Amino acid sequence: MAGNSKRRGAIRNPGSKKGAVKGSGGQRRKGLEGKGPTPRAEMRPGHPAQRRAAAAAKAERAREKKGEGPEIIAGRNPVVEALRAGVPATTLYVALNVEADDRVNEAVQLAANKGISVLEVPRDELDRKTNRAVHQGLGLQVPPFEYAHPDDLLAAARDSGEPPLLVALDGVTDPRNLGAVVRSAAAFGAHGVLLPGRRSAGMTAVAWRTSAGTAARMPIGVATNLTRQLKAWANEGLMIAGLDADGTVDIDGMDLAADPLVIVLGSEGRGLSRLVRETCDVTVSIPMAAGVESLNASVAAAVLLAEVARRRRIAGRV
Repeated sequence: MAGNSKRRGAIRNPGSKKGAVKGSGGQRRKGLEGKGPTPRAEMRPGHPAQRRAAAAAKAERAREKKGEGPEIIAGRNPVVEALRAGVPATTLYVALNVEADDRVNEAVQLAANKGISVLEVPRDELDRKTNRAVHQGLGLQVPPFEYAHPDDLLAAARDSGEPPLLVALDGVTDPRNLGAVVRSAAAFGAHGVLLPGRRSAGMTAVAWRTSAGTAARMPIGVATNLTRQLKAWANEGLMIAGLDADGTVDIDGMDLAADPLVIVLGSEGRGLSRLVRETCDVTVSIPMAAGVESLNASVAAAVLLAEVARRRRIAGRV
């Protein structure tokens, strides 16, 4: 009989029978062994909680990429300057075994006085937190900036009891310029700064530091559509004045004491965009000596805001 191993001369073909020929070979015992604790829902592939956790992690990475998450100011001088300026911070990181000098000691003392946590971390961890920046053993974590709604900017300006003065930025992408504009706006009596939702610098650690802490008391809003928001403010009775090298009037020929007023500043390279320029009631230029093409956006903002403040003092409107 084919396949009958008891037949004289028959040879079993190796592999013709699956599994062990005799006994279980311990397979039954292995099957009874536990597989350890059940993973948490967030760790189980395909589980709704795992999908939610993955989506949240992806969103957090996107926020960090856009500069909307917590940031680290790196370096001894920048950290000390930020703490002196009152930049809101949550944690001061100090590398283990760092060689302390006056700046390190001052940073630790300032952080302690302000109730900021001071943590000693390994140098490689601080390297990772600062994206390999030159941190010199110090890093200061600042939280994401909380932006105001554009309507809140106008409401705060009207509640101030002074003629509203707002500043809008059209495509300013350098955070240092943004910080400097915020500082000038605070210095010359503006009531708020408006940023577009796209193609614009945000209030990052660099902008915070450049603003010298004034961003803590200057309302800063974000408009989903800058052109539409400017039109809405125009309908509320605000005059929209765009600063442009080819402006139709210069600052000497414009009534800068007119109230209320929105000053719009263009980007560092291309100036005002076409739609924003068409939305402005007037475009203003700053007279300059021959041979000079243009001013830095933050410098131009300071010049124009200072002139507005001067005119309003003369007119007795502030």
